[in-house]
Amino acid sequence: MARIELKNISKSYGNIEVMRDINLDFADGEFIVLVGPSGCGKSTLLRMIAGLETISGGDLFIEEVRVNDVEPRDRDVAMVFQSYALYPHMDVARNMGFSLEIRGEKAEIIKGRTAKSAKTLGLGALLERLPKALSGGQRQRVAMGRAIARDPKVFLFDEPLSNLDASLRAEMRLEIAKLHKRLAASMIYVTHDQVEALTLADRIVVLNEGEIQQVGKPLELYEQPRNLFVANFIGSPQMNIMKAEFTDNRLVLENGERLEVDVSLALNEVAHFGIRPEHISIVGVNEGHAIGEADVVERLGSDSNIYVNVENIGQILVRYHGDISLEVGDKFGLKFNLDRSHLFDLNGMAIR
Repeated sequence: MARIELKNISKSYGNIEVMRDINLDFADGEFIVLVGPSGCGKSTLLRMIAGLETISGGDLFIEEVRVNDVEPRDRDVAMVFQSYALYPHMDVARNMGFSLEIRGEKAEIIKGRTAKSAKTLGLGALLERLPKALSGGQRQRVAMGRAIARDPKVFLFDEPLSNLDASLRAEMRLEIAKLHKRLAASMIYVTHDQVEALTLADRIVVLNEGEIQQVGKPLELYEQPRNLFVANFIGSPQMNIMKAEFTDNRLVLENGERLEVDVSLALNEVAHFGIRPEHISIVGVNEGHAIGEADVVERLGSDSNIYVNVENIGQILVRYHGDISLEVGDKFGLKFNLDRSHLFDLNGMAIR
């Protein structure tokens, strides 16, 4: 386990600054997930921690030791990549222990750590197989076993499940959660998959264009997004965002609906009203805050996603628990749970 501190970290390629003013403090044994759109800097940040990218500015500490100029092999971190990067001519046992061979560890130490890693990941019966005889999920377990065998202070994961199909992703996500619980190790995990982020993380770091947008526990980010970017990025399906303004002590939507919202902050600065799909109820035509017409109905079994056209607002997505007897073209009312709504100002910052 290890504590990691990033103080005013920046990264530039020539005159192009891609990351700026990154300040983070990760506790011993914490599972941190870095999320954000492509090009936001999450993999670059992970590679700077690993030592695979140079740091342009600021300081990186592992266990209170500044490691900016420390070689990757001397940082006592282990990285699991998107590609398995297994040696095709080596069996599972040697693939997992090869980094220890390079370090000059004794044969009995290598054998012991390899056996322990294999037991942790359920690979004991596969130690003599070559990678070509393994499934995708088994290969990813071998890559993880190689990291475990090193017994590092920090585990770094760079989108390790993106090459797997949906069922294997779910299986390996569970394996990683169990692994963290067993090892109580410090882990930093990069993904663009919200399910992975929300289910694995102790805390999530949301990045965009090289800057931190918000850091917090999964439900905190979901229920209390700091700005419009986080509100749109965290949550699948996305939050519904509508233009709004505060007039005569009422919040007025684009369709003219006037809402009573209990907010004591600068209400004249309200520019957007946000509501998550599961916080909208389907009611009678004259009973809600808006009238909509079903455009697409996705029946997913346990839930249904209903894409609704609302005059003067546009498309709104409603998530209904269970199946519903709606057909395309049906009209109905939409009632917003105002206690679960969100307001944002002209700059996209949350008012509440």
